[in-house]
Amino acid sequence: MNQRIFALTLGAMLFALFSPAEAQHAKKVPRIGYLSGTSPSANSARVEAFRKGLHELGYVEGKNIVIEYRYAEGKLDRLPELAEEQVRLKVDVIVSTGPGSTRSAKQATATIPIVMAFDDDPVGSGFVANLARPGRNITGLSTLAPELSGKRLELLKEIVPRLTRVAFLGDVTRPGTAQSLTEMNLAADAVGVQLQYLEVRGPKDIEIAFRAANKERADAVLVLSSGMLLSQRRRIIDLAIKSRLPTIYPQSEFVENGGLMSYGVSVIDLFHRAATYVDRILKGAKPADLPVEQPKKFELIINLKTAKQIGITIPQSVLFRADKVT
Repeated sequence: MNQRIFALTLGAMLFALFSPAEAQHAKKVPRIGYLSGTSPSANSARVEAFRKGLHELGYVEGKNIVIEYRYAEGKLDRLPELAEEQVRLKVDVIVSTGPGSTRSAKQATATIPIVMAFDDDPVGSGFVANLARPGRNITGLSTLAPELSGKRLELLKEIVPRLTRVAFLGDVTRPGTAQSLTEMNLAADAVGVQLQYLEVRGPKDIEIAFRAANKERADAVLVLSSGMLLSQRRRIIDLAIKSRLPTIYPQSEFVENGGLMSYGVSVIDLFHRAATYVDRILKGAKPADLPVEQPKKFELIINLKTAKQIGITIPQSVLFRADKVT
């Protein structure tokens, strides 16, 4: 009788050990590396959009997926170290949040899949062979739309009819800037304004640029896309308001922090869609076979409080076209 009880007990233990519930519990939980050049606060809206996208696909952070966040806090020279750290953690996929993050991740690994939440020019940056078939371990979303810079210039002309000179801030070494400059020159000729290019590669260049814009009597300012400029947006906005210069920005975060207006690709939408790439890769898709998506959603956002503060009136024709007015 004792032997029979022992056998039954042992069988029950073995059944429990290999039961479906235990097998499911033992299943490896995917780890995502999230690599950003900015700070958590500067990236919060984008992170939430990415999390929302994952949740809609059935992923719950801390339950059936783990996200390893790494932020360079604006110190871009730290990105290579942070990317290598994520590789050592053996994450299943790295989500890069800009060109600097993508380049660092690319240098750190040739095997772990990398999903670009956005990049101005993935082909020009050398990240993918072409948009249709990336061909390597990198895929994701592109913001390549250089014609937007020309449209921003046209918007400035609409809100400042007397516009004759526009200063614009950017970094010529950043991929996509060259195409933007070409579009801006064409638009400048069309609307009859002169351009003043002000190189801004680091925080110390921002105040110098605004002093130069004021000295040359610029009528408005146009800010090009840059992770560094985004991280310094409060400082840029304060200087633009202090100088009473109508300024148009490439991303909505600038307007949310008091900037006058923005027109560009909805970066929040891109981060939301990045979750789809992560899901497909975790389910076995190869980055080399996943086409890079081009931007689909654009938005115009206007801050009327700032317009009043600097003494300009936004025409109704522009307000009617805005996606959001605050």
